[in-house]
Amino acid sequence: MNKLEEAIIYATVMHQGKVRKFGKTPYILHPLEVAQILSTMTDDEDVIAAGILHDIVEDTDGTLAEIEKRFGKRVAMLVDSESENKYPDEDPKATWKRRKEESLLLLKNSEDIGAKMLWLADKLANIRSLSGIYSERGEAMWDVLHQSDPEMHRWYYQSVGEIVELSLNKTGAFKEYIKHINFIWPGTFDTEKARYRKYREVSIDGCELLGWGAKGEVYRFDEELIIKVYNHNNTYRDVENEIAQSRRAFVLGIPTAISFGIVSVGDRYGSLYELLDSETMSSFISKNPKQVEGYAKIMANLARDIHGITVSEDDVFPPVIERLKSYVSGGVEKEDPKLARRCMELIDALPNTGTLVHGDFHTGNVFLQNGDPLLIDMDRLSTGHPIAEISDLYYFYVVLGEEDPSVVEKFMGFSYRTAKAFWEYFLKYYLDTDDRDRLQDVTDKAALLCYVRMINKLHKNVDIPEEDQVLIRKYLEKTVTLADKLDTLSF
Repeated sequence: MNKLEEAIIYATVMHQGKVRKFGKTPYILHPLEVAQILSTMTDDEDVIAAGILHDIVEDTDGTLAEIEKRFGKRVAMLVDSESENKYPDEDPKATWKRRKEESLLLLKNSEDIGAKMLWLADKLANIRSLSGIYSERGEAMWDVLHQSDPEMHRWYYQSVGEIVELSLNKTGAFKEYIKHINFIWPGTFDTEKARYRKYREVSIDGCELLGWGAKGEVYRFDEELIIKVYNHNNTYRDVENEIAQSRRAFVLGIPTAISFGIVSVGDRYGSLYELLDSETMSSFISKNPKQVEGYAKIMANLARDIHGITVSEDDVFPPVIERLKSYVSGGVEKEDPKLARRCMELIDALPNTGTLVHGDFHTGNVFLQNGDPLLIDMDRLSTGHPIAEISDLYYFYVVLGEEDPSVVEKFMGFSYRTAKAFWEYFLKYYLDTDDRDRLQDVTDKAALLCYVRMINKLHKNVDIPEEDQVLIRKYLEKTVTLADKLDTLSF
């Protein structure tokens, strides 16, 4: 008996007696349909077997350990990528969005093409069913689902489509998927996505790595072009949004490079920029660490130019205060509610200056071209008090390296000692002062937000290891000290 035959028998036994919510057909027909869809995309038995088994853990008493023992580690991994945490002690309606967000994050971070195929096949099978029922019942269909808001379902199915698009947009399954989404929610996707489309494919083999950050890497593509290659968890819409933000920033007067094309780089998206003879500021500092003061001055002047731009509500930039508050709710609030309230009070008290904030301002995101700075990475553009930007800089150049200097050294490409010197020079020129008390006051305000951010970062792990718990307690103590010391975060 081969792997697929064994999977069919096992799944049939495990799903015995179960029926689908709509139509009351035997449940086993769904995983078999998923397997059939997968067979149009691949002949990889692990992937097709995972399609047959994908609902075992979520909907039966079968376990991943048993699947791994019977069918292998990769099949178990693929099944796990499709298995939601059901939160059995909570109301399914209350946990619907949380469950979907958690599973989408796993999909975005998966580098196995099989996981994307499995997701597409499962969601296509589901939306085929929804389309048929919608044809018969219309909007009444939503009333019997755990999530009765059709816009939430649109968000979920659209998100899946955007995540798998680059890898699978040439498949018939993807094109059928888009057609069903547009049938239920007209205009969700450009109808061109349901037709054959091939992105320009480029290779970065042999290209010089210029810098990297949270969203991806930047390479010198040729004498005239650089290419930004986005991480796997960035969708086509993420790239489009960043390019649109860059154009808006350029109109507002920020010196920025404008992308003129989205390409595919293997199974990742990329965007091309025309930047002649340019290098990142980090690269210049790495080569000339003794000149760090001059580079810090350029960065300080650039920051002052950005923060000198005020925007109106019509510009629709998100408020940076919401990002700061999310740091508090994501970490400190789980450890010390009283301290969290104090931090929230300080953040809420920041004046609404209408100031433009870059949101990811560091030397890896600034290129020098003929001595003039040009910014990239515009997806975090927001509006609010400049202390948010100043705290980001203190986070990148000082706080990230307090426990392990190599973190900053790897990120920036130069020594931690140089990074701390950069911060000191930057703040001096940004505030245009040598007054130690003034510099320390702003540093303390930036530090409070940084330690709050570090606690939030450590809380991103579901199971926090003991060494991270020690760090959390350390950062909490620092936050308490600063919160007691400061009356305001404004400067």
